[in-house]
Amino acid sequence: MTKSIIAGAVGLAAISAITFGAGVAQAKDSITIAVPSFLTGGAAGPFGIPAMNGAKMVADAINKGALPAPYNTKGFGGAVASIIELDEGGGGTKQVAEYRNLVEKRNVDAVVGYISSGNCQALAPVVEELKQFTIFATCGTPRIFEEAPRKYLFRTMGHATADNVAAAMYVKEKFPNLSSYTGINQNYAWGQDSWRDFDLTMKQIMPGATASDKFQFPKVFVGQYGSEISALSLDKAELVHSSFWGGDLESFIFQSSARGLFKNKIGVMTVGGTAAYRLGKKLPNGLIIGARGPYGILVKDRDTPLNKWFIETYKNIYGIYPSGPAYQYGQAILAAKIAYDKAGSDATDEQLADALRGITFESFSTTIEMSLGGGHQAVTENGYGVTKYDDENGENVVTDVKFYPGSCVMPPEGVESVQWINGGMKGAKC
Repeated sequence: MTKSIIAGAVGLAAISAITFGAGVAQAKDSITIAVPSFLTGGAAGPFGIPAMNGAKMVADAINKGALPAPYNTKGFGGAVASIIELDEGGGGTKQVAEYRNLVEKRNVDAVVGYISSGNCQALAPVVEELKQFTIFATCGTPRIFEEAPRKYLFRTMGHATADNVAAAMYVKEKFPNLSSYTGINQNYAWGQDSWRDFDLTMKQIMPGATASDKFQFPKVFVGQYGSEISALSLDKAELVHSSFWGGDLESFIFQSSARGLFKNKIGVMTVGGTAAYRLGKKLPNGLIIGARGPYGILVKDRDTPLNKWFIETYKNIYGIYPSGPAYQYGQAILAAKIAYDKAGSDATDEQLADALRGITFESFSTTIEMSLGGGHQAVTENGYGVTKYDDENGENVVTDVKFYPGSCVMPPEGVESVQWINGGMKGAKC
């Protein structure tokens, strides 16, 4: 049964209820939220499973009314949410087919998740076609809300432009005399956008530093980077930028360390925070790492009730500190609660979208401002730090952490990322 047929049936039922004196529509006692994430393959262990863990933990706490204030009311508009766990693997074509199945046959109430920029690009127009309330939790390409206006689709974290503008600003502060840089990024939307934005920002704020023409674009999830590491080692560039994530990130770090790459080069890993808790002593000291915003190891010491609850609860359940993906999925589920609490458990997709559009809310580690993309794209601060192994406590820490306001590293409303960077980042409030 399609969603339009169901909507018609619901409309007829409502008319009948009024005719027979029922008067008011009844709120739902339960809803279903589909949560896609990488549950198999190289992206699962470092990224997809922590993301799913964060989503389930937060949804369970919401169902029980166990979140700290101001989110300590039970349920999603009072309704208990059942989470449908889905594997995001298989590529965009498969994910589009599964999304259609979720909406048209399984009749889910909301879809919250997705990590891959490629998947999100494929899904964005389908979300609007099917008019399904959907929150992208992580995927980073800025194209989602720059290519077309969206009505039913939201993203509750910043996009790749913020990651890479902040990275360039941090590099300028730490290495003002840098003369050259290069990069290795995955050859699809995420990697291409990341290198583009870093390179363009460096040209604006460090015009004396030269970009190598030997930067690397291997295929996603290849896992073996011997030839690329050899090329980077021979390159005279002083700094290596990478937006690798998941298994690719960890493989690259292991293989680069074995070859001594970061003994001679400055490493900037925009998603490096996901490796901090997993790799232990195998993570080299001195890497510049980000977490795609104020998440994971970068905010471990933030002493707020919401952040303390998130860290302590996650560590008690899963035996490890939460990384960025856990935060990102957790805050997307929290946004769904906020929408349902405002619109009601029986709300339509349009009413849920109206409830979330343009709001500002406190999440577990930061303030989320839904201020770009017509109120559909989040803006948050973005930061970096330098890795160091703490022998006394037996864990990695980050030093020299610096956060840049969202208004400093994201373009203003109505301006595309490339246009904004090339124009000298006018209007940036740093």
